[in-house]
Amino acid sequence: MAPLWYSSRRVSKRSFMAVSGIKDSLKQQGVRLTRQRKILLDLIDQSGQHLDAERLFTLAREKDPKLNRVTVYRTLKLLKAGGLVDELDLMHHDGDQHYYETRLKQEHAHVICLRCGKIEEFFGDLLKKMREQIETHFGFEIVLSRTEVGGYCSHCQVLRGKELTEAAEPERSPAAVRARHARSH
Repeated sequence: MAPLWYSSRRVSKRSFMAVSGIKDSLKQQGVRLTRQRKILLDLIDQSGQHLDAERLFTLAREKDPKLNRVTVYRTLKLLKAGGLVDELDLMHHDGDQHYYETRLKQEHAHVICLRCGKIEEFFGDLLKKMREQIETHFGFEIVLSRTEVGGYCSHCQVLRGKELTEAAEPERSPAAVRARHARSH
């Protein structure tokens, strides 16, 4: 049995299907898939990360030094307008940055650590059930759903626990120890 959640970026078959569908959709909309647009689309889908426009530009320049920043922004706007790429804020864990991912067939939630910025993608029947309950309860037809969950990963929980303990015991905090040491000399 597959785990309840896992990162979509590790499932290449689904990613391939998403990119393939996007390419077909672009053709249907009369939009040419230029070499530069293909580079950007492949990077968004295959990087294994949620990329912001600036990082996308940097990675794309490694593949095509002639590619410019305007092309990145125009392509993102085109892909967003066509419903082919999602723009995410990911709880603004890194300021006002926006991140991009290809629109996948399977709904998922983003789980973001508010301390280190680690992002995981959660897949499972719970999201499907929640969607069905909302539609039934409100008589609502959902056409778009984004779920973001903010909290602390296991590593950051440990670090936070240490910080809270130190804050509760000010005489033992590193700053207090340094201050006592300075006063004694």
